[in-house]
Amino acid sequence: MALTKLKRRKRIKMRIRRHVSGTQERPRMSVFRSNRGIYVQLIDDLNGRTLVAATSKEEIGEDPKKVTKTQQAKHVGKLIAEKSLEKGISTVVFDRNGYLYHGRVKALADAAREAGLKF
Repeated sequence: MALTKLKRRKRIKMRIRRHVSGTQERPRMSVFRSNRGIYVQLIDDLNGRTLVAATSKEEIGEDPKKVTKTQQAKHVGKLIAEKSLEKGISTVVFDRNGYLYHGRVKALADAAREAGLKF
């Protein structure tokens, strides 16, 4: 029997998490993608704390119905970079959370890099 999409993603996620963990100085940038939005957190795994978070639900500035999901991801990438730089965090470890590095996940990562985050 073939794996379902969610079970496959969970298996990939656990394989990635074996190698990726965040610290206070270099937190893990975890991405969650849903059908309606995209969410990102900077997590300190040693203390089990979320340091910074950004979502596509935050104000975009344009009509939300006319903004594509990829544009939302770019906005969230820029937003998380601004918030993290305010807190003094400039380098992170990227955790794609089992998603392919393509489309919205790639757009978020590229926007965060352009805004000054290093990973």
